[in-house]
Amino acid sequence: EGVVGADSVALVKIHIDRWITKQLKLKEAELVFTESENDIETMVENYRQGLLIRKLEKHFVDNNIDTVFTNNDILAYYDKHKSDFKIDRTVIKGRIVQFGNRYRQSKQLHELMSSKGDMQQQEFRDLCIKNELIVTDFSKSWIDFSDFLRVLPTLRSQSYDSTLESRQVQTMKDSENIYYFQITDVLKAGDAKPLEFVYNDIRRILFNQRQNEIIKSQENIIYDKAVEEGQIELY
Repeated sequence: EGVVGADSVALVKIHIDRWITKQLKLKEAELVFTESENDIETMVENYRQGLLIRKLEKHFVDNNIDTVFTNNDILAYYDKHKSDFKIDRTVIKGRIVQFGNRYRQSKQLHELMSSKGDMQQQEFRDLCIKNELIVTDFSKSWIDFSDFLRVLPTLRSQSYDSTLESRQVQTMKDSENIYYFQITDVLKAGDAKPLEFVYNDIRRILFNQRQNEIIKSQENIIYDKAVEEGQIELY
């Protein structure tokens, strides 16, 4: 449809030639693999059976599964299987504030940033906004330690692992700026991954478990019914 003249004739010829080629290949395969015909038929039958069973299992799941998992469900699984979730790199939470080396309120900024009081922390944020200081805040979500270091004036040839041991405000400098940074939380390679890292993985695990439970339950129902109706006779 939509093709006319010589183009239409050419498309028909291509279609016919493909069909002929397919039939010839099938004929040749039957000649070449005559001795293994039974094996091929077995493979085809196994595939057909597998396809039907998978379709039936999908029918069971689609009609019975509850896909709702509460946060408590996920947290309970996480707490029970923490040892299964190992992190392979160092991740941290923290924050960085950058300002020019001539900034006159650096001492006050340091004191406010170091304070644990809510009021002082609000003053710290207000001071940063008022003076248009550059704040990079990773305090709410985990970040690779290497990505955190990229915000700071670090050298690739130098190790900064020692900075992971302190929860106090630390300082770095370059030719124009001063950087106050504070690392608040650290997870190292081998520690359990944070829940937010594996939340979706756990949902998939719980979903698969629920699928398997439904399939097993339906198998038992089919089996028991067949026994009751005399469809199965064991010798």
